[in-house]
Amino acid sequence: MEERSIAIVCYDGAELLDIACVTTTFTLANLVGELPVPYRVTILSPGGRPITCGPGVVLHSGQALEQFAGPLDTLVVAGGLSWDQAANNQRIVAHVRRLARISHRVTSVCTGASLLAAAGLLDGLRATTHWAFADQIAERYPRVQVDADPIYIRADNIATSAGITSALDLMLSLVQEDHGLTLARHVSRHLVTYLQRPGTQAQMSVFTTAPPPDNDIVRRLVDHIHTHPAADLTTAALARIADISVRHVTRLFTDHLGQTPARFVRQSRLTAAAHLLTTTTLSLPDIAACCGFGSAETLRLTFHRRFGLPPSRYRAAHRSAPPT
Repeated sequence: MEERSIAIVCYDGAELLDIACVTTTFTLANLVGELPVPYRVTILSPGGRPITCGPGVVLHSGQALEQFAGPLDTLVVAGGLSWDQAANNQRIVAHVRRLARISHRVTSVCTGASLLAAAGLLDGLRATTHWAFADQIAERYPRVQVDADPIYIRADNIATSAGITSALDLMLSLVQEDHGLTLARHVSRHLVTYLQRPGTQAQMSVFTTAPPPDNDIVRRLVDHIHTHPAADLTTAALARIADISVRHVTRLFTDHLGQTPARFVRQSRLTAAAHLLTTTTLSLPDIAACCGFGSAETLRLTFHRRFGLPPSRYRAAHRSAPPT
């Protein structure tokens, strides 16, 4: 039987959830889609040895990394707390480089981006990784344009995803690329997750968003809103960007997102503000300016009205501790 091969490079200290997000997504795609050309997922490890993923958690490998020769559709490199040791292991890195040459797509999960960087595969490219390790990886690999904000980034046939469960978002996007939106949506329902957060969505966003709309115009406007929160995002401005009427923009947002453009913009800006509150020391006026609110007071009132607490209390409760 013809198969679409997915290989996951693992090592001692790899994060089990990084791996499971990949294996479960493609396994469910096989089951839900009854695919004529199913995915075949193989876990690779140095020497084919079992790997320790955490206290009391041992994962058996499907094949030795050194012996795997393809064919290969998608290469996935898992992340984990031992990413620095793995990236310094020239044997592992050499085989990642070798497999990348024969793979249709090359991807990483979380700190697995460090192995792609060590292999020279991300030189000159924009890439993402877990926000807590982004500065370390950027310092170690200055040729890589590390962006800690997006959930995933795709550059040609190379894709990097952020922390751990963002692998679901990236893998669902690959299923959609291979088999269309309908199957990807069915898989996401079985995973009980959203299909799929846009790659541009901030890693630290704590507010759920709707699945990307089927309509191309709405999807393009949604992406613009997420990536340009400080811009003019009035309905009239969105209509000019899409080269359609204001009435048509309103109708499209209502039909595909269940809300008006103004309400969607407000929610997107609040998400961006929450991200900056928890990941930066920017003042409230600066955050308001970055996220398209007219003033700190407007941000404060809007935030409290939507979430029931002021930005200062949210920052105190959710601010991320610096990595040790």
